Amino acid sequence: MSGVSLPRVLFGGVSSGSGKTTVACGVIQALRNRGMRLSAFKCGPDFIDPMFHARVLGSPSHNLDLFFTEEETVRGLLLRHSAGAQLAVLEGVMGYYDGVGGTTPKAGSYDLSRATETPAVLVVPARGASLSLAAVVGGFARFRPDSGVCGAVLNRCPPALYPRLKECVERETGVRVLGYLPDLPQAHLESRYLGLVTAAEIPNLQKKLLAVAEQCEKTIDLGGILGIARSAPPVSAPPLYAPARAPGEPLIAVARDEAFCFFYEDNEDLLRRMGARLVPFSPLRDPSLPAGACGLILPGGYPELSARRLSENDAMLESIRNAVRGGMPLIAECGGFLYLHEFLEDADGTPHPAVGLVPGRAKRAGRMGNFGYVTLRAERDNLLCPAGGRIRAHEFHYWQSENPGAGFRAEKPYGGKSWPCVHAGKTVYAGFPHLYFYANPAFAERFVRACAAYAKERGLPPC
Repeated sequence: MSGVSLPRVLFGGVSSGSGKTTVACGVIQALRNRGMRLSAFKCGPDFIDPMFHARVLGSPSHNLDLFFTEEETVRGLLLRHSAGAQLAVLEGVMGYYDGVGGTTPKAGSYDLSRATETPAVLVVPARGASLSLAAVVGGFARFRPDSGVCGAVLNRCPPALYPRLKECVERETGVRVLGYLPDLPQAHLESRYLGLVTAAEIPNLQKKLLAVAEQCEKTIDLGGILGIARSAPPVSAPPLYAPARAPGEPLIAVARDEAFCFFYEDNEDLLRRMGARLVPFSPLRDPSLPAGACGLILPGGYPELSARRLSENDAMLESIRNAVRGGMPLIAECGGFLYLHEFLEDADGTPHPAVGLVPGRAKRAGRMGNFGYVTLRAERDNLLCPAGGRIRAHEFHYWQSENPGAGFRAEKPYGGKSWPCVHAGKTVYAGFPHLYFYANPAFAERFVRACAAYAKERGLPPC
């Protein structure tokens, strides 16, 4: 199997909050300003950072996840989404070696660098440190023989200190220091309980990203980063999974607005490859589901921040309620699941009437619930799989449900913890776990076929 030449680089951090997103977006924007064609990827099950990549690129960013899929699939997706690109930029997750279970590197940044043979540039916070920076950089570079660490960028570094810090780190570690970013308060990206606020919520985001890119041109060795990226060997991967197409191009309505914005590009890409036509709609603004819809996806997001407005759109609540009760196939994940409850609490704890298909209240718990990767096992036949069917998924939420469901059992990869979850029936998947369809494409195939069957039963015209 011959390889494909693809210059690529991964920006990893020493921990969460190191500045990976800022550096990655700044470099992407700076190189785009030079006329380069780029692709962008996020390590792990993150929804928010790819939004920032996409705003810079003007095209989708994709996730690469070694918990969800095998290495061959990750490399295949890397190649598929980098067709025509001159450079692929991968952004890491958490600390460079942090992986599944907290004590393994599995599915972390290092694991992705290793599996794709992508050289890594470490983003190192430099405020309040000097010689210790050399210990950090050297420790990361030598922690594994195949660490992949080829360079470092110092973040929030005092400009006056940078020349001495660069000389010190390079002398002590042999790792090339490729520049720095000073503190940039004008480009600060706000955070909330699930991480950064979404790209759409930040005023003047493009102005902030351009400011970071301008700084990158001044103080980061972009030529050096490109040299490291071009040193990557060719990428080899077998053909990606080729799905069967459902008849009639079933039209699937996908909630898409500021309340529902957590989705995987590859999920939608796979559904389209299976013959589905995806049509976005807004539960906040639209009066009903799109005409001709024969399937419904309510993704995650922040519905709790828009609970009052969602509740006031009575026509949409009724449209969804009637469609699902009438047998329209439904996937509702996390925020979409919260929206289905009788009542949804807002950030102040005030309950608002919601769709009403799930008895009980969705409420703020004050702490994160069931965080991280899980494997789901179906307890009974359902929309997406027969009893015993399994798929790898993840949970990440602060709101809890009085009625989380018991159609599946979630199992943590380490430690033996498990719990019941998800309302699952012949036409419904509704629960906290987020699904990544490449982890088990049969789940997506069953959903699309169910949507096609619904359309045929009701005499809906082909799309």
